[in-house]
Amino acid sequence: MIKVLIADDEALVRTGLRAILEAAGDIEVVAEAQNGSEAVIEAARHRPHIVLMDVRMPVMDGVTALREINRSPRPPKVVMLTTFDRDEYVYSALRAQASGFLLKDTAPRDLIAAVRAVAQGNAMLSPTVTKRMIDAFARWESPDSAAARKRLAGLTERERQIARAVARGLSNAEIARELGTTETTVKAHVSRSLAKLGLANRVQIALLVRDAGGNDPA
Repeated sequence: MIKVLIADDEALVRTGLRAILEAAGDIEVVAEAQNGSEAVIEAARHRPHIVLMDVRMPVMDGVTALREINRSPRPPKVVMLTTFDRDEYVYSALRAQASGFLLKDTAPRDLIAAVRAVAQGNAMLSPTVTKRMIDAFARWESPDSAAARKRLAGLTERERQIARAVARGLSNAEIARELGTTETTVKAHVSRSLAKLGLANRVQIALLVRDAGGNDPA
């Protein structure tokens, strides 16, 4: 069973998410929290695999709670619940190693698929969301281009090619077609790049490429 903690200050949202997830059969909601402080406590108590965390909550916001949870031994994956277009905290959540993002109006089928994907160790960020987030938050931080290029220099040439494609918002399948390789190979390159760079998801790769100067980070 995939154990999930839901943290949202709206009881109706928590109830709806619980109903959707538990109907899947392989997902168990082990606890709920109505603010970030409670989320930190409940995560330590119940040791869920995944925390679905609202970005905006009273007492302690979701990003602060994310940082607190990530300080614990073997922390769960934290997926942020957001509206994207209005949440100024999303960029901070990326930097704080969020494992993914869910729109609050995500369809039930997609919500279940996303939770399963994160439980299997995959990043829950679609190419469309990747591009949208980069475009929305590019103005928020002045890039350190030299530092970004130095980090990317540790990748192989093929890994840098794929990083540039990720920054353009391409899916693994689209990158595979463009480079004449397989989707499995692309996925493996992305995973190795994440490990080398110490990043949590493909949006962070895309932001690093942007900081390095866009399409030519090498």
